[in-house]
Amino acid sequence: MEFTVIDYIIFGLLLVLSSAIGLFYALSGGRQRTVQEFLLANRNMGFLPVALSLLATFQSAVAILGVPAEIYRFGTEYWFLGCSYFLGLLIPAHVFIPVFYRLQLTSAYEYLELRFNKAVRICGTVTFIFQMVIYMGVVLYAPALALNAATGFDLWSAVLTMGLVCTLYTTLGGLKAVIWTDVFQTLVMLAGQLAVIVVGARRVGGIGRVWRLADEEGKISGIDLNPDPYERHTFWTLAFGGVFMMLSLYGVNQAQVQRYLSSRSEKEAVLSCYAVFPCQQIVLCLSCLTGLVMFVYDREYPLAPAHSQATPDQMVLYFVMDVLKDLPGLPGLFVACLFSGSLSTISSAFNSLATVTMEDLLRPHLPGLSESRATLLSKLLALGYGLLCLGMAYVSSMLGPVLQAAISIFGMVGGPLLGLFSLGMFFPCANATGAVAGLAAGLAMAFWVGIGSLLQSARAPAGALPSNGTAVPAAGNLTAGLAAALHSPTGLEKFYNLSYMWYSAHNSTTVIVVGLLVSLLTGPTPGEAVDPRTIYPVLPRLFCCLPQKCRDKLRCGVGSAAQEADGTELPADSLVKRSNGIPNGPASDLAPVGVPRREEEEGEGQGYIRMAGAPAYAVQETSF
Repeated sequence: MEFTVIDYIIFGLLLVLSSAIGLFYALSGGRQRTVQEFLLANRNMGFLPVALSLLATFQSAVAILGVPAEIYRFGTEYWFLGCSYFLGLLIPAHVFIPVFYRLQLTSAYEYLELRFNKAVRICGTVTFIFQMVIYMGVVLYAPALALNAATGFDLWSAVLTMGLVCTLYTTLGGLKAVIWTDVFQTLVMLAGQLAVIVVGARRVGGIGRVWRLADEEGKISGIDLNPDPYERHTFWTLAFGGVFMMLSLYGVNQAQVQRYLSSRSEKEAVLSCYAVFPCQQIVLCLSCLTGLVMFVYDREYPLAPAHSQATPDQMVLYFVMDVLKDLPGLPGLFVACLFSGSLSTISSAFNSLATVTMEDLLRPHLPGLSESRATLLSKLLALGYGLLCLGMAYVSSMLGPVLQAAISIFGMVGGPLLGLFSLGMFFPCANATGAVAGLAAGLAMAFWVGIGSLLQSARAPAGALPSNGTAVPAAGNLTAGLAAALHSPTGLEKFYNLSYMWYSAHNSTTVIVVGLLVSLLTGPTPGEAVDPRTIYPVLPRLFCCLPQKCRDKLRCGVGSAAQEADGTELPADSLVKRSNGIPNGPASDLAPVGVPRREEEEGEGQGYIRMAGAPAYAVQETSF
């Protein structure tokens, strides 16, 4: 279908307003003159914009198209993923956020140097960069390709427009611009999805009829309590396997951690994690309802024969454009919704990549770097990653069947990084050698299972249902599907059929197990040698009713048992970050906990500037 003038105006407004937000923060306030302002928004953000930015960061166009397609094809079982959001957000709020925030980090990987050593930090950083560089090219190209196939919207115009606009406001406005454009783009995404649901449901007789017809056709799934981890989607797979996926995104991913650290206080950071829970549920409900409306609409208004062989993502776009074709402006709103998903994800990638490159790879080797030069270098890094993203989009256009593998890499890498942080935070005996060996083993296992699954899916007969969801084969004839169903995989084939929802749990567990074994073989870290700020005392918390002496034993010699009690403070000098990730001794000018202090002007090479009113926190334990 052709866009009308109103559609182009609405789509253009998205791009203009996103750019305007970047320009506003480039010319107002501190004008992005310090590294702290550019990368951490001066640690002065409230919980609500941070929560909406957390939501938008991984609510990409791939998800906006993918979830409705999943519901349309396989029913509402995917909806049970919402059960995983509870623990998947509660654990980051009470475990990861307090540790990261009280260390006053800029990059999450600074934690790895504090806990282990510089080599582990670099390994984690390089792994994250690899993950995000591959992913951001796919996130930019894949929805533009689907949009081009379904609407005729010029492919490379869409890619260049998204890439350049995103690079512009990220480079000029820093994290504050990224967060506020995320807020705006989240509202556009919600409006676009709501428009499709309301108009589509109205055309087929209302949402009640949609639900009734979907139930009659078997699309409303019950609770499947099958514990088999090789089943693609069951309640356990989604509700518990999904927890590990959420932890890899909301617990240790730099893009999300950076938003927590931009909050004006630890309380605001925790509140942002709480606030994103209902937002996630709303977004999941909207996506699932879109899939159900699409299913019923397709029964009453079948797609044209030329569209029946389209990919699932393209079918969602064909449905949307057919539903909205008589309402000028709404097709433009949905395209704006789609582009908002891509912009929010890509801008977060640019900013987080610039942060880890600056803080983890460059700044430690440039001790004399002035604040102004560090800020300029951070902006150039954001610009460089923006241009690299366009290059990766071009590479994605040449991947063909390997495109699905590139998308899967993001999921393959998240689990090992979660395992690395968990190894350091929950196991005081783990050492640096064990951490590196565990990460290497986790990545090897992740790529072995993930790529093996992709290759097996590629060899599967046409019409076979996806065994684990990593790749979705095209629809085929019933005979081929039945033949595939009768073939029972064994050996490695069975192993490759592990549900993709268990990938994060499987790979993070591999890191922890291998890391602990290697640590024990090479000499575990003595408890007294571990910085207590980098450890979350799981066992003393779980057995808080035990006598104090028993709880002391459970701490494995780390820290002082007296400091575990709520309200007890560690010495102020144990908290201060004086250089890149490493405390440099006492801070004589540190104000008491919770009391704002005057602005601290640091000289060259002393890390970021701590702005006025930035809270200094003692390590107090936060109980569930």
